[in-house]
Amino acid sequence: MTPPQARTAFPEIARELSEVGRDFYARGWTPGTSGNFSAVVTRDPFTLAVTASGVDKGCLEAASIILVDAEGNPVEGRGAPSAETLLHLAVARASGAGAILHTHSIWSTIVSEDFAGEGGPVIEGYELLKGLEGVRTHEHRERLPIIENSQDMTALAASAEKVLSSFPHSHGFLIRRHGLYTWGSDLREAKRHIEVLEFLLEVVGRTRSGHLAVKRR
Repeated sequence: MTPPQARTAFPEIARELSEVGRDFYARGWTPGTSGNFSAVVTRDPFTLAVTASGVDKGCLEAASIILVDAEGNPVEGRGAPSAETLLHLAVARASGAGAILHTHSIWSTIVSEDFAGEGGPVIEGYELLKGLEGVRTHEHRERLPIIENSQDMTALAASAEKVLSSFPHSHGFLIRRHGLYTWGSDLREAKRHIEVLEFLLEVVGRTRSGHLAVKRR
């Protein structure tokens, strides 16, 4: 049964998530049916709006958003929630986030593999770092830890919780050969974090590729 306060807030949050999904698709960050997005609707009882499984993000509509409870069980909406719903719930619990966004961009995928042996990239010295919540200087060091991919969502959620415990000040993490997860206190902040981190991952990836090309000559 949908809590009354969730029933009131859910339609607008679903509309906002669908707009974000279409925007990210247009930017090339969620090709095909990849990527998934969520936003907390109520805290008590806990409910989460999350994208439905297998939906083309270029055609994402409010009707493609599912309301789930704290265990990931659907309470409102059509279809099945994203296969990675447990991962979203884990991030929401561990970080206190109000929204969690996950992209499958080219550069997040490349960097997640190139830096896997180093545990993840450490990004520093770039002005755009100041777009991350709480960061006031380009001298900030942003670590994006990498976790191994898995089709076992319970195990993947546990890995995410472990990473967030080990790196509580990180604004996101990468899943190897998979993509980027980030979050924010609300959907607007989470969207800003995606834009900042996707830009920085491309800078890091292109820089690493350029250095490798020079070394091979």
